[in-house]
Amino acid sequence: MKDRATALADEALLLCGTDFRLHGRDAETGLDCVGLAGLCISAVNLQSMVPTGYSLRGGNVEVIIGLMEQAGFEKVCRQSAPLDGDVLLVRVSPVQLHFMIRAQDGYVHAHAGLRKVVLSPGSCPWPILAIFRIMES
Repeated sequence: MKDRATALADEALLLCGTDFRLHGRDAETGLDCVGLAGLCISAVNLQSMVPTGYSLRGGNVEVIIGLMEQAGFEKVCRQSAPLDGDVLLVRVSPVQLHFMIRAQDGYVHAHAGLRKVVLSPGSCPWPILAIFRIMES
């Protein structure tokens, strides 16, 4: 039986190729990074509180940390090496936050420019603000 982190990473990989859509919450109609993270979190039977109505720019890191902790994640030291199934909060520009999921020697994320959910191999290309890891009970 897979642990939750492995299952979360596998779910993210299965969603690669899904269309990008801002505020998207359904793989059939498209996902943004929040929708991607929410679907993957729900797939491993954790409660995700997926916000809606946010803009592409901005966001409150402390609010996001609180929501992730409520969903069953712990914030780990951002200098830690991300593990498969970790959810990362990164800063892609001075005014834009983004979620990525560590999987298979890369990061799955909803890429607005490519208009798809993709696996970006290698290291994280943006500054990491927080790494969230599933708390196993």
